[in-house]
Amino acid sequence: MGGMAPMGIRLSPLGVAVFCLLGFGVIYHLYAGVISNRLAAFRQRKPVDLRDLLALSVEAAVQGGIEVKKVRDENALAESSKGKTKEGANEALTLGDLRSHRKMYYLIKNTYPELTVNSEEHDNAADEEHGVWNREIPPDIQKIEGGREVAAESITIWIDPLDATQEYTENLVQYVTTMVCVAVDGKPVIGVIHKPFTGYTAWALVGGGTNVAARTSYVVNPPKVIVSRSHAGKVKNFIQEAFGPNATIIPAGGAGYKVLSLLELPQGEMEASDQADVYIHVTYIKKWDICAGAALLAALDGQMTTLQGEDINYGGTEANKGGLVASVGLDHKALVEKLPHWDPDQH
Repeated sequence: MGGMAPMGIRLSPLGVAVFCLLGFGVIYHLYAGVISNRLAAFRQRKPVDLRDLLALSVEAAVQGGIEVKKVRDENALAESSKGKTKEGANEALTLGDLRSHRKMYYLIKNTYPELTVNSEEHDNAADEEHGVWNREIPPDIQKIEGGREVAAESITIWIDPLDATQEYTENLVQYVTTMVCVAVDGKPVIGVIHKPFTGYTAWALVGGGTNVAARTSYVVNPPKVIVSRSHAGKVKNFIQEAFGPNATIIPAGGAGYKVLSLLELPQGEMEASDQADVYIHVTYIKKWDICAGAALLAALDGQMTTLQGEDINYGGTEANKGGLVASVGLDHKALVEKLPHWDPDQH
């Protein structure tokens, strides 16, 4: 008898192709996630030069400011409300806020998609409309030594597309700023505060350089204290208890403006009556309001802390519940010791 062919499965060329595709699909399913995670990890490990990030932050603040000014000049605010603050004040939202947000957020995010960027506003505009940074570094920032690189995953960026929105709607534009802050491992290292209606920009890279300076002298017995005009809370009693009834209280709009009031600014950028020795806030405040100012002060050996003298971490959640006291050119620890007891849970 002749031998019989061994039993088995014979596939047509089409069957072989289908079998291979199925096998590839299984392998892809198993390993695609691993490959994707490794690629993401590789992107995350790519370091970012802080001088480049400073120049980008300045550009973002300026571009946002152009939108803020344009909307105000055209009187096309399209004002609405985001709700109420904890003190019961209206939180306004305007077209200026949104158009500035789009410029600032997408310019940074399109240039460095791997970075965490937190903005006061949120919007569904397509990011393709807003381009990427052209990598131009202004001459004054070129003087800062490059090559100071940090890991992308250690960076958190806070942007305020329009600080002092309430004052913006009232046409008190001297208080209005746009701000960018870069925190590394929760510490503010880059701060930019831009005044759209004068074109002035204050910037700093902690340990690298700044274009602002502290004033030559400050007074603390009693000081001039700048506070929020719209979120004042119980600040007046708090200040008088700390420094006595002769302490001068200066109400003003915008956290960025209040930090600038502590500094030496070019003529015309700050009314003499608004120059302050200390900035105090006794209610809840968001980190995009204060991070840029904290970086500017840190670059000048100043400090911004909670009312209990604790450092504020600029990673994680958006809220700072501990109030704040900011100073430069003063003994900050001694300043904090003058403050009365303050319980954040009651404010």
